[in-house]
Amino acid sequence: MVRLIGEDDAQLGIVPYADALRLAKEQGLEVFIVLADANPPVARIMDYGRFKFEQEKNMRETKRKHHIINVKEIKMRYQIEDHDYQIKLKHAIDFLKDGDKVKVSLNLSGREMQHKELAQNLMQKFADDLREVSFIDSEPKLEEKNVLMILSPYVKQ
Repeated sequence: MVRLIGEDDAQLGIVPYADALRLAKEQGLEVFIVLADANPPVARIMDYGRFKFEQEKNMRETKRKHHIINVKEIKMRYQIEDHDYQIKLKHAIDFLKDGDKVKVSLNLSGREMQHKELAQNLMQKFADDLREVSFIDSEPKLEEKNVLMILSPYVKQ
């Protein structure tokens, strides 16, 4: 005995499993046990091919809407040469255009710790140069021997 649900979600009552199979065959459909733990088990008459197609379609739709945001890291020192700075800037622009966040890390070591304001100025300059494609997600802050800042791309409409 199974509790049978029709294709249109109508309750068809508690019927023997053989009758459920016969009803499904008459409609050109199949019987599937939906809830085996229930007493009596719940079965549904449905077109399994169409059901599977719609599940896959919904899965593709959610996958398309879901975008994983990566965080790319760019490391540099506060005494960076201009050409090296431009290369780091170009890489940051590429990452931001791909939709990734950029974590800018400026490492200070030894006596460089006395020039924190130069590091802060360099970070601010870096953020200003990227103002066209990003905004500051977290302001430059000193953590141990690093100055860290996170930039996020503007949301595409």
